[in-house]
Amino acid sequence: MSKTHPDNARLAALVILAGVLDDHKNLADADSESRQQSPRNRAYAKHLTYGVLRWLSALEWISSQLLRKPLRRKDRDIQRLILIGLFELWHDGGADHAATHETAECAKKLKKPWAVPVINAVLRRFQREKTEWIDRLDNRDERFAHPAWLLSTLKDDWPEHWQQIASANQQAGALWLRLNRRFDAAESIAGLTDAGFSIDRHATLEDAVKVSPAAGVAQLPGFSEGRFSVQDPAAQLAAGLLKLEKHHVVLDACAAPGGKTCHILERAPGVNLTVLDQSKSRLRQVEENLDRLGLRNDTMPRLMVADAAETDSWWDGEPFDRVLLDAPCTATGVIRRHPEIKWLRSRNQLQKAVAMQARLLDRLWPLLKPGGILVYATCSELRLENNLQIQAFLEKSPDAQSNDLDVFWGQNVECGRQIFPGEQEMDGFFYARLQKTL
Repeated sequence: MSKTHPDNARLAALVILAGVLDDHKNLADADSESRQQSPRNRAYAKHLTYGVLRWLSALEWISSQLLRKPLRRKDRDIQRLILIGLFELWHDGGADHAATHETAECAKKLKKPWAVPVINAVLRRFQREKTEWIDRLDNRDERFAHPAWLLSTLKDDWPEHWQQIASANQQAGALWLRLNRRFDAAESIAGLTDAGFSIDRHATLEDAVKVSPAAGVAQLPGFSEGRFSVQDPAAQLAAGLLKLEKHHVVLDACAAPGGKTCHILERAPGVNLTVLDQSKSRLRQVEENLDRLGLRNDTMPRLMVADAAETDSWWDGEPFDRVLLDAPCTATGVIRRHPEIKWLRSRNQLQKAVAMQARLLDRLWPLLKPGGILVYATCSELRLENNLQIQAFLEKSPDAQSNDLDVFWGQNVECGRQIFPGEQEMDGFFYARLQKTL
């Protein structure tokens, strides 16, 4: 489906779903195709899309039980309309009749009037038998709405916690900000509360504040002048783990979009910082964030488009006191913010990410001074990318040792700390701190 019917949220949602599920785009890119919608309909289209992607395999199972026969592939737009309608009837509080009627009527706009009675029949039956179908679903793995490979991996990795992780992935993450220490925190918070937002400070992270209701950055007073950045509390932990001092020579190896980069400079403005990313457009995001926060002129970080692992192409030979390796990963720890991740990742992509992480560790470690620290981070809860990756590196690196992290957050694992999604209101993250001994 390539076009959106003017001002129709359900058909706009179909376009976004096709972008994700057929074209393998992330939600932000797929959503850009629906900008011709009115703000109200675009917002509802986004709500429907997020809902279907959160519950996709559960909705597909229910749909398969209620359809008399499977729909043809060329009619996957009708199949997805049914999923949209099921999501509304199951998880939304609106009028059931309106959801059923308006969803079915969309088939006419798709020039498939034959599908109107099909959609009506499925949705009306679900209305009548909803309790029965939800009870049946409760006995199946589809109720967790994760692809089989990912659910199996979570079960193997975390036999005591996998259900907690899967359930947390189904809950939308709150809007968290990181206060810029260059401004008075009380003034920044007052600007938000005066605009009608409710503010909650994080229990233990002094710079982290939760804002409700969630809103776009353009609606947040103080954002454009650099008073704060959007950043989950888990991501705000990285800068502190580096143990920065003003004279340190620091590498941020995979920096874009720059949240951790900017936090480093807010906490230790005197450091000599090198910032790398492979993507020129993504590195531009880092530049924009530095400018907005007022960090570019004062601190003068060195920004380069480069593959961090190809050290001959960018390294000037001066060793680093600190390295932050925010490693490319499956991003399975941020599914609650990006539900499309579940359906865009595969076991093969996990293996590729693991190989890339190992390559980066091997190439960057020799650049570290004796006594220097490398902080390894991922937004994942998969052991292959996290503690098993670090274990493998330590086994072949006699000059590396893992620092114990005496912290208030996460689960202690063999070589670091694992945060589960939703734990202390954080995204899923892993951190390890390695020190060079020779």
